[in-house]
Amino acid sequence: MLGREDKFFALLQQSAEEGRASVQALLVLLENPMDLRLDKFANSRRKEKLIANEISEALCTTFITAFEREDIEALSEALYRIPKTVEKTGEHIQLAPQFLKGFDLSRQVAMMREASDVLVNMLNQLPMMNPEQISAFNAQLQKIEGQADKIMLEILEDLYAGHFNAIQTVYLKDIFELIEKIFDRFRNAGNVINQIVLKNS
Repeated sequence: MLGREDKFFALLQQSAEEGRASVQALLVLLENPMDLRLDKFANSRRKEKLIANEISEALCTTFITAFEREDIEALSEALYRIPKTVEKTGEHIQLAPQFLKGFDLSRQVAMMREASDVLVNMLNQLPMMNPEQISAFNAQLQKIEGQADKIMLEILEDLYAGHFNAIQTVYLKDIFELIEKIFDRFRNAGNVINQIVLKNS
């Protein structure tokens, strides 16, 4: 059993929280694309990197871990990719934020917030190693990612209908593909957690 005192659990939980913080910063930017501050993205990604490094160092000095080292590394990497992708999305948004002004992103915003909350809840449940509970959370992430894919197809159909000029079409396609990738990162992290619990239950 992975106890609450286990340092790897604490670090992984911190990692998930930083991922959620980066998503919150992105949601603020999506609601106000002309906001030019990127410091919150960079801070979350830097903190996440420090946590990932701490996990790597701890793996080198710890003889016994709650579950396999490879699984800890895989989960740490999956969690790190969330704020990294979020920061990249924020950087691309600010290349031409005027093209996003007035664009309805409410569905993606709500779904991204939900995905970040679900992932944090999964990490909170990890110590209990409850396959049914973790599987239910993972199913939520899979559903959210599937819904995001459908929205992406709707957006592409709209983009290719000729309502936007060529530059704006390329810009918007780039942004929405990055947003779609964020949902993929959440799904991947959920899959890793689910596999760990199944392996150790």
